[in-house]
Amino acid sequence: MRGLGMTGLCLLLAAGMAGETAFPAFAQTALGAQPGGAPAANAKLTGPAPVSDIAEGLLQSVVNIATSQNVKDEETSPVPQVPKGSPFEDLFEDFFKNRGGDGPNHKVNSLGSGFVIDPSGYIVTNNHVIENADDIEVIFADGSKLKAKLVGTDTKTDLSVLKVEPPEPLQAVKFGDSKKMRIGDWVMAIGNPFGLGGSVTLGIVSARGRNINAGPYDNFIQTDAAINKGNSGGPLFNMAGEVIGINTAIISPSGGSIGIGFAVPTELAQNVIDQLRQYGETRRGWLGVRIQPVPDDLAKAAGIKAGRGALIGSIIDGGPSAKGPLKVGDVVISFNGKDVAESRDLVRSVAESPIDQEIDAIIFRDGKRQTVKVRLARMQDEKPDAKSEEQVDPNAPGKDGAEQGEAADSIMGLGLETLDDENRAANSIAESVEGLLITSVEPGSQAAQKGLKVGEVIVEVGQEFVDTPEVLAEKLAKLKNDGRRSAHLMVANARGDLRFVAIPLE
Repeated sequence: MRGLGMTGLCLLLAAGMAGETAFPAFAQTALGAQPGGAPAANAKLTGPAPVSDIAEGLLQSVVNIATSQNVKDEETSPVPQVPKGSPFEDLFEDFFKNRGGDGPNHKVNSLGSGFVIDPSGYIVTNNHVIENADDIEVIFADGSKLKAKLVGTDTKTDLSVLKVEPPEPLQAVKFGDSKKMRIGDWVMAIGNPFGLGGSVTLGIVSARGRNINAGPYDNFIQTDAAINKGNSGGPLFNMAGEVIGINTAIISPSGGSIGIGFAVPTELAQNVIDQLRQYGETRRGWLGVRIQPVPDDLAKAAGIKAGRGALIGSIIDGGPSAKGPLKVGDVVISFNGKDVAESRDLVRSVAESPIDQEIDAIIFRDGKRQTVKVRLARMQDEKPDAKSEEQVDPNAPGKDGAEQGEAADSIMGLGLETLDDENRAANSIAESVEGLLITSVEPGSQAAQKGLKVGEVIVEVGQEFVDTPEVLAEKLAKLKNDGRRSAHLMVANARGDLRFVAIPLE
């Protein structure tokens, strides 16, 4: 009622108390009245369509997850001394000495939600609901309880699959297609908030594709359906009664719902759940590249929409792409039939794609669009470079060394020297790095504005290796003669971390 003061509020209340209709004309028409006339005698006030029929058919499939964990008391607080015979003696004895049961351990209990996906007893929940649990119990809507064992869990998407052994088949829910959900569509959450099992809340899809920095594959559905502590692991349904998300996180300064909740969409979750059921673990694809967002000037030069695609910053030695066909400087705009709107889209697409099969990748190279066939290996968590297709910050600084006097050559405001053993050792540059050492940066130059620093190494220009200032000058002149407005440099810091920098040629 923004803009409506106390006078307006009192008028509405007074009209209601006097028996007058307080609805505007458009509302009267909706209630069966003629415009400008009184409501029809049989008019009824109705709200939004109820979801009771949908909820009733789903409540039996949503469960409460109760877990317990034995925690060792690292520090035992001293028991306060109270006089013998004091009425508080029994209270202090019970609270301080028996709080953990026998021995130095005590139990920590927690509650969450889950849902049945197979009548034989497979149940989905969040990893953080059951993480480190010593005992997992599933509580059904009718009050029955079954012990559950962990089938598999995935920390990167915060999903887990449990298995119970029911005496008779359970009622399971179906997965829906989260890709079809639009902002504004109605959704319904069922769960166990604050231990209150079987709670139904209603809302809409507030946003899609949210990245809340919870993991490498963030693609959350945001909803204003009330989600609270204990809802974690519970389902988010569409109005057909299909699961389109798994409720996982909320933003809340108080711990209660403020209308900002997040669910893992089924387009991401379903493949993970299938793998956990089949293998007890996830088996994700690995491309073996480091990627970064596409700089605006590079996108313009390549003729693609600014911000679209993922730029290949470097190829990981020994990875599946080490021998091609991808090259440093390629911009991936589609992978396995899925558009790459930004770099994190490539991370998800690669992870979800099949291993050891040829997959189409559409790239921009040298200003031309082309399709290449790539083959993925299986991601191994023990490989330090294989946790995901590593996303590199293009603005990450290199080693900020001191200026080392006048440079042998100066190009684009840069002092440059061929990298040799002497200056490599002086700047602590890794043996794997080759190229042109930056020995000075002219203040105010384009190079300085782009963040190039003394001690960094220019490795390539326009996807071609450079090792002398003369070769660099020749390549820059050729780019300018070809009508290029900027030169795209691949730059390494002392450790060998790579990034792309676009320097204007005009």
